[in-house]
Amino acid sequence: MREFNYPKFTLGESLTQEQLAFFDEHGFIHFKSFITKERVAEIIKGSHDVQKQWIAENREKVNGVPIKWGFDLDGSKIVQRFAFSSLFSPTLHELLKDPRFKSLFPFLGKKVSNPRVGEYEKDGLVLNHYINTENSKFSQMGWHTDSLRDVFYGKKIMPMLNVGIHLDRSTTDNGGLRLIPGTHKQSLRQLLFRKKYFLDYEPDPEEIGLNVDPGDLTVHDGRLWHRVALSPLVGEISRRRVMYVPFITGKFKPRDENSKPRLYQRFMYLLK
Repeated sequence: MREFNYPKFTLGESLTQEQLAFFDEHGFIHFKSFITKERVAEIIKGSHDVQKQWIAENREKVNGVPIKWGFDLDGSKIVQRFAFSSLFSPTLHELLKDPRFKSLFPFLGKKVSNPRVGEYEKDGLVLNHYINTENSKFSQMGWHTDSLRDVFYGKKIMPMLNVGIHLDRSTTDNGGLRLIPGTHKQSLRQLLFRKKYFLDYEPDPEEIGLNVDPGDLTVHDGRLWHRVALSPLVGEISRRRVMYVPFITGKFKPRDENSKPRLYQRFMYLLK
């Protein structure tokens, strides 16, 4: 992992030229203190309420997306990957109405149609809950780009952002998000074949790690190669929760309970 002392920004009502230039060059950006710690606590509680509902329903998927189940430190059953979580929680749904989200739309490009928060499309608001224990089913995620989804949807790759709201402190010595800056400008061949999607966990000499605090917001281009590294620590200190919502363009294509899992979603059980 190479050293990269990148700047952290504050998100206002509109993006600055410095922020636009940084994102254009590197394909990601980090905003500090997007929401307060009190708001983080409310969101975590909201996710627990969704989890209780899904356990009671013995739910296996949401809008065709399989749920990733696992176990917490005490052996209790937990959801480790929530898809479309905002559709089951007023707290999470209200979060996506934050007007500051619209200020991120210019990152999608100048000539895009119908930019929006994809609450009802792709996988909606996803909450990933990583924890490194013997019984955890989700402690890391291999290399991938988010734009691969467009290939499985049978359409050309469209501008897309993955916007992350971090709920726990995560530092480079505790695993966490790894990015390869600049790969959003790679060729289609590199996007498809540079790594073995989700099966390759090996560090890359060009990757960087992000240090985030609860309430921070990160944005990365859908074409950017990234992974989530395994924490070398075990137990509570390894817990990392982060929500991601896609920002997309083009024709509105919502999913519903009759939607079928995409090919790549059928292999989600391989994620560990």
